[in-house]
Amino acid sequence: MAALLLTGGRVVDPANRLDAKADVLISAGKIAAVGADAAKKAPREVERMDVSGLIVCPGLIDLHVHLREPGQTAKENIATGTAAAARGGFTSVVCMPNTSPAIDNAGTVALINERAAQHGVVNVFVAGAITKNIAGEELAPIGSLKRAGVVAITDDGHCVQNNELMRRALEYAKMFDLPVMDHCQDYSLVTDGVMHEGYWSIALGLRGWPSAGEEMIVARNILLAELTGARVHCQHLSAAGSVALLREAKKRSVPISGEACPHHFTLTDAAVSGSEKFWAEDGKHIFRTLNPQPHVASKQSEDGSTLNLPEWPAYDTNFKMNPPLRSARDREAILDGLADGTIEILCSDHAPHCDYEKEVEFDYAPFGIVGLETELALALMQLVHAKRISLPDLIVKYTVNPARLLNLKKGTLGVGADADVTVFDPDREWVFERAETASKSSNSPFFGWKLKGRAVATIVGGKKVWTEQSEAVAA
Repeated sequence: MAALLLTGGRVVDPANRLDAKADVLISAGKIAAVGADAAKKAPREVERMDVSGLIVCPGLIDLHVHLREPGQTAKENIATGTAAAARGGFTSVVCMPNTSPAIDNAGTVALINERAAQHGVVNVFVAGAITKNIAGEELAPIGSLKRAGVVAITDDGHCVQNNELMRRALEYAKMFDLPVMDHCQDYSLVTDGVMHEGYWSIALGLRGWPSAGEEMIVARNILLAELTGARVHCQHLSAAGSVALLREAKKRSVPISGEACPHHFTLTDAAVSGSEKFWAEDGKHIFRTLNPQPHVASKQSEDGSTLNLPEWPAYDTNFKMNPPLRSARDREAILDGLADGTIEILCSDHAPHCDYEKEVEFDYAPFGIVGLETELALALMQLVHAKRISLPDLIVKYTVNPARLLNLKKGTLGVGADADVTVFDPDREWVFERAETASKSSNSPFFGWKLKGRAVATIVGGKKVWTEQSEAVAA
């Protein structure tokens, strides 16, 4: 494997407390040297990559991704999902087990590992199911799943409602040193809700989904984590009450953690009505504008002249997700939780769906959006450019913290570590175009948005699996 020397970049490696201009030498798939002497140690035939003015950091990790393989490959597969991850700057992803069949046995784990080795362009780690067939009735063989190589267990897409069964799952998970990641949703409270319960659900005539439906399970998980000592991770938090509960529990050193997705700290439930506008940055403030190119309808005024009035789309199913977009208060609470460290991890909950599945009435459309290619830019815009957290703090939430939760030997540029590296420009402005996505699916509310911050190169095991230059040549 050829050696690669990254020169002139700002190296941000929180795991080693490094934030400085430095060179990075990669050799034989490992980090060989970082710093001023990296160039001196480079072999004569080394490939050089000038990254001046760019950020060089450990490869980003997304611990919440739906690759849809096996059984749902019309939506996504390992090849297309990992290509989207690489384009977004991610070198490692964790695939969720709600596939067909569910990842509830060692054989399915082996199948995914084999497919990932053949077709994946980034590292694919597997999460196993908590219960058989993700039905919430009988525990999956957690020990066998651990031996097969899963890094966590979760019934994501579903939530174990039986508290006694969840307790036993945590006790087994602790025995095998596996974190339990939970999709927090109390079905008896949520029932058949399709959007956040509040002003806009009433105004739009859609069935409401109360925040308490999430908060109830977060509280349950805190109590069970405290009881069992097992590590519990609350997935895609969306409610202010969830953040408050998590903050209080962490003060008591309960082994509980949480994650947030960009759509929950960028948008609110008003987007479903078409009244909320997309977030654009002027250097100081973040402004809302929904669609940069709205449909314009021609109408006649009272005096007979023609008026061109923008019509913002309502009931757009690309704003339907689980948990739902919530109120402005909830959004601010998520941002506050990210800023003060209550929420430790960022992820996408990348959930591809076919166009025909989303092109139905709002009530009947599936939940979820794709997010691997936009999450870095949205996180930079809402957190770093908005001065809520520093750039190193953002990188921690995508590297050190997920690696620590999942016991992965990733998230560092230390000498001898796997050469998983992300190079990105935090100030690069670009427009997310539907025709350019690497995913099989296009269920995103962010097409046409002007974003700020983009990956320039993604390196996995010392190999450049995606670069901005290679994309330009392909185009």
